[in-house]
Amino acid sequence: MSELNSALDHPTYNYKVVRQFAIMTVAWGIVGMLVGVLIAAQLVWPALNFDLPWTSFGRLRPLHTNAVIFAFGGSALFATSYYVVQRTCQARLISDKLAAFTFWGWQAVIVLAAITLPLGITTSKEYAELEWPIDVLIAVVWVSYAVVFFGTIAKRAVSHIYVANWFYGGFIITVAVLHILNSLAMPVDLTKSYPVYAGTVDAMVQWWYGHNAVGFFLTAGFLGMMYYFVPKQAERPVYSYRLSIVHFWALIAVYIWAGPHHLHYTALPDWAQSLGMVMSIILLAPSWGGMINGMMTLSGAWHKLRTDPILRFLVVSLSFYGMSTFEGPMMSIKTVNALSHYTDWTIGHVHSGALGWVAMISIGSVYHLIPILFGKERMYSVDLINVHFWMSTIGTVLYIASMWVNGILQGLMWRAYNQDGTLTYTFAESVEASHAGYLVRLIGGAIFFGGMLIMAYNVYMTARRENPADDAVPVTSGAA
Repeated sequence: MSELNSALDHPTYNYKVVRQFAIMTVAWGIVGMLVGVLIAAQLVWPALNFDLPWTSFGRLRPLHTNAVIFAFGGSALFATSYYVVQRTCQARLISDKLAAFTFWGWQAVIVLAAITLPLGITTSKEYAELEWPIDVLIAVVWVSYAVVFFGTIAKRAVSHIYVANWFYGGFIITVAVLHILNSLAMPVDLTKSYPVYAGTVDAMVQWWYGHNAVGFFLTAGFLGMMYYFVPKQAERPVYSYRLSIVHFWALIAVYIWAGPHHLHYTALPDWAQSLGMVMSIILLAPSWGGMINGMMTLSGAWHKLRTDPILRFLVVSLSFYGMSTFEGPMMSIKTVNALSHYTDWTIGHVHSGALGWVAMISIGSVYHLIPILFGKERMYSVDLINVHFWMSTIGTVLYIASMWVNGILQGLMWRAYNQDGTLTYTFAESVEASHAGYLVRLIGGAIFFGGMLIMAYNVYMTARRENPADDAVPVTSGAA
């Protein structure tokens, strides 16, 4: 193994940690999506809970969200940000040892989550379920990540800081603030703590964190990915660099206010709910500005979509980004939210972003990286990438369409009244009516998961294939 690492070492950049995170992106993607398929199956066939506390939906569901967001998505962000910051700054990571610590520390966080969540050790806060010792480890790893990233920018060999690094940097700083403030708690013992906030304030802080975990972890970070890998794969410059800067500052200024739209019709003050709604609607402008900028980068290169499935992954992810960032502001409008709140429509919206945007741009970026990181001319099989693309697209469409239908169905059934004011349908009847949608969702999720298995095989075959290294050359001016 040491001989392999030494053969793959880049003379200028630290590719080892990028390679480690890229491989774990694929591995954790398979694990997280497998759990997702299992819990989707449990809603179709409840007996798959096995009457065990550790395999119940209530415990596996947060394991799924943490594995997909922080293990799969987090590993993709670490891998791509470490790669992009080195290439665009033309400088090696400031500390190889600290970078290695962020890798092993992040894997430790994920393993601890995989142990504690099925055991029911949880704070019960959405996307922040992990108990305080793990939260402390996350904070230490994240601060180390910031030191490596910004330290590398500080020692850059070029004066300009490319816009992708702005998005990565904004995501790193904001996630640190969100995590630390939302996780403030009073420990009782090693496995139990209570938040320092109470009641409505706790809910407000939680959704300030929760929605901005979406806004910065799952949006700003991956936009950094988009601003590097779409131009690279298309072999075209960013359509409008000025628009990318406007996109960055508008997103940073507006996104942070949108959290209250998760708390419509609750004890949160009405003015705060309305503020969240208004800011969410305004957010449509910078979101679509970024999507249009990415799409227009393909001007003069649209023909490449016929033969380049990696570019297809990246461009279709932008389509889903545009769609989910239109849907989100619409769902934040109170009258729409009255129908959609607590229904599967929200689940469809989340997965429009998670599968269509986050997963597909991550997959495309990793396919771009793997040959470079392993010194190969190309991926083992372009045909398999094409198969994976269609499986991902079809799986995502089946998933979100079934949840849209289910959500609207549920919302209409829950608000139907008889003339005497009694409910027309029981909750059990709405669950029964949702069964077909759950089955279609399971099929869509299984297809998407199957695509990840194909990706793992393709990555494995690419890594073990023997051919002359084509990327192991020192950096020269303009090589980013």
